[in-house]
Amino acid sequence: MDQDLLIEQSLNGDLNAFNHLILEYQNLAYSVAYRLLNNTESSADAVQDSFIKAYRALDSFRGGSFKSWLMRIVTNTCYDMLRAQKRRRTDSLDDLPVGEEYAAQLIDPGDSPSEHLERQELAELIEAAIQSLPDEQRTVIVLCDVHGYAYEEIAEMTGVAMGTVKSRISRARGRLREYLSEYSELLPAPFRPETE
Repeated sequence: MDQDLLIEQSLNGDLNAFNHLILEYQNLAYSVAYRLLNNTESSADAVQDSFIKAYRALDSFRGGSFKSWLMRIVTNTCYDMLRAQKRRRTDSLDDLPVGEEYAAQLIDPGDSPSEHLERQELAELIEAAIQSLPDEQRTVIVLCDVHGYAYEEIAEMTGVAMGTVKSRISRARGRLREYLSEYSELLPAPFRPETE
C-alpha cells in the first residue's frame, strides 16, 4: 500500500493504517534501539514506547520522510532511557552480556570453525568498541556505518546540524580505530596491523 496514503489515513485516526506503517519500520526501529541500548528488553520497550509516542504525535508530522521522523522519535526515546539508566546505575547480573545472545554475528555456512571463531571475536570486539563511545557518537555511527543512512538523513533523525553530524561521525571513527588498535592482539590475524 502507498505510504503517503497510509500516513493520510493514520492522520485521520485509522489505527489499522498506522499499524501497517509500524510493521514496515519495526525491524529497523529495533535494530537502532538495540545498538544504542545494548539490551533486548530495553530495546523492545523503547520501540514500543516510540510507536506509542509516534501515534500520539502524528498530528505534528509535517510531511517529508516519515522514516526519518519515526527514527528521530526512536533515538530520542533511547536517549531518555540512557539518561535514566545513568541516574540509577546498577550492576545487576541480569544485565551482563551473555555469549551468543550478546554478540552480533554474521555466520557464513561455508566458514571453517577457526574462521567462524575469528569472525565472532571481531564482531564482539567491534560491538565492545561501539558500546565504548559516548551516546551521541554511538548514535550517529550506528545510523551511518551500521544502517547506511546519509548524513542528511542522520541530521534529520537526530535533530542536529549537518556539521555536528559529520564531526561526531569523524570523532566516533577515530575513537573506534583507537579502541581497536589497543586490542590489536585480539583482532583476527587478517585485521592486525603489520609490524615491521
